[in-house]
Amino acid sequence: MARDEGGTWTKIKANWRVVLLVVIVLASVFALFSPMLEPTTRAGGEGGDVAESTGMTNLQYGIELSGGTRIQAPLVGVHATGVDVSNGTETRTIREEVAAGLANATTEDIAVRYPGEYGDITQRTTVVEVRTTNVTAAQLQSALNEAGYEPDNTYNRVSEVTQATAVTVLRQKVNEAGLSGGTVSTVGGNVIVVEVPNANQTAVRDLIESRGQVLVQAYHQNENGSYVRTTVMDAEDLAQVGNAERIEGSEFAEVGVVVADGSAQDVQQRFVDTGLAQEGGTDCRYRETPNDTDPCILIVQDGQVLNSFGVEEGLARPMRNGEWADDPRFRLTTGNLSTAQEVAINLRAGALPTQLDLDSNSMLYVDPSQSDRFKTDSLIAGIAAVLAVSGVVFARYRRVEVAGPMIVTALSEVVVLMGAAAAIGYPIDLSVIAGFVAAIGTGVDDLIIIADEVMSEGEVSSQRVFQSRFRKAFWVIGAAAATTIIALSPLAVLSLGQLRGFAIFTIMGVLVGVLITRPAYGDILRSLLTGEH
Repeated sequence: MARDEGGTWTKIKANWRVVLLVVIVLASVFALFSPMLEPTTRAGGEGGDVAESTGMTNLQYGIELSGGTRIQAPLVGVHATGVDVSNGTETRTIREEVAAGLANATTEDIAVRYPGEYGDITQRTTVVEVRTTNVTAAQLQSALNEAGYEPDNTYNRVSEVTQATAVTVLRQKVNEAGLSGGTVSTVGGNVIVVEVPNANQTAVRDLIESRGQVLVQAYHQNENGSYVRTTVMDAEDLAQVGNAERIEGSEFAEVGVVVADGSAQDVQQRFVDTGLAQEGGTDCRYRETPNDTDPCILIVQDGQVLNSFGVEEGLARPMRNGEWADDPRFRLTTGNLSTAQEVAINLRAGALPTQLDLDSNSMLYVDPSQSDRFKTDSLIAGIAAVLAVSGVVFARYRRVEVAGPMIVTALSEVVVLMGAAAAIGYPIDLSVIAGFVAAIGTGVDDLIIIADEVMSEGEVSSQRVFQSRFRKAFWVIGAAAATTIIALSPLAVLSLGQLRGFAIFTIMGVLVGVLITRPAYGDILRSLLTGEH
């Protein structure tokens, strides 16, 4: 059977770049509108932006286009690396000696961390960190030198491990607080960015401004008869934290907790040693007469006593007998339901290793109605840009077969970029829209270069003539694309906030153009100018 030289398959092979563009555009449309790829609500994700579904498409919007709150604030602290600590030196001794050389720090503000694996981070030297305000790296170095612990370097920021811990805790707090769609990320190595859609500034600030350190302490007399506080339990001792519940018939609320098996014996012994588990239970009068009371349980959050209460004999007896550790359950009582909910969140999330410096924060709140106006304005600007570009192109060439495919090809590039954003769940914000515009601008420039190079030397009489001229134009386009990618790559890799979104989508637009849309436009122009169609 003879093969049809001018058949459909031959034409497809000759114009495979156009076919590839059509397939990719259809895939992008599927990603944009298919219910199968409809985004689910994300909370505390890895990315730096908040995602909110638009409803009509599968695109997700950032803060500026969905409304909500963004807070950027540095973590409080300085640290030293490569600290020379002699073998056998106790951590408490290091903290006391370093604190003695700092006017604005106590031993509680000093953290010492030895080489080892901390999550995904490998720490290779001993680190000493000061987690309080009004202490500089130079002051820390001076204090270490005076104490005989020579550091290799000191930095006016917290360590990498502390930063990673803070991000993890804040993500957990956002999740536990039910702030759907919230994300936590870092910018510039030391600044934490918390973004929550459809939440006001007060709610987000209240959630993150405190460390959230919850302690269960015994208030009791020591050997000298003085009243002291002894921590009997903290978040690390717990295996399970229940929901906050109002106590029936009372304004008080409680949170049920289960102590971890590895800590149950120690917690039980602390109750006994501090007198909380004494025979008959305890009658707490901490609020009325703090200097004349039986041992009390104190619920302390960030140094503030939230509630105080005694221990009933029903709990004290199994602790004295050593039976409580077999089923280590406990109920923390607070003055009201909102306080109990806050305690539960902080117990589940854990305490921040250091505070956020909210006095140095950058806060953005976008009202949902304002974000709707941003969407409308962005759409109008996009339509205006398309009309303007179309008018300039038609005025330049005055030939529909040249200008028409140019406009369609440029618009297909936008569809591909939007489909990619929908497929990977990248939130669209103003910086990403700027990347779209930059990609369109460079794309139309490249298409004009192709058209001018192909048509500048007269009529295109054959495919060989067209290919020769097209290759010349494509070398120019490829060199320009490489320059753009190299220039923007640092912005796409580094954590520089919104600049990253702009860089990523500009680079994606350039790559889509060079690898897909420019070659496809070349095939279309060849067919129209050489009369193949």
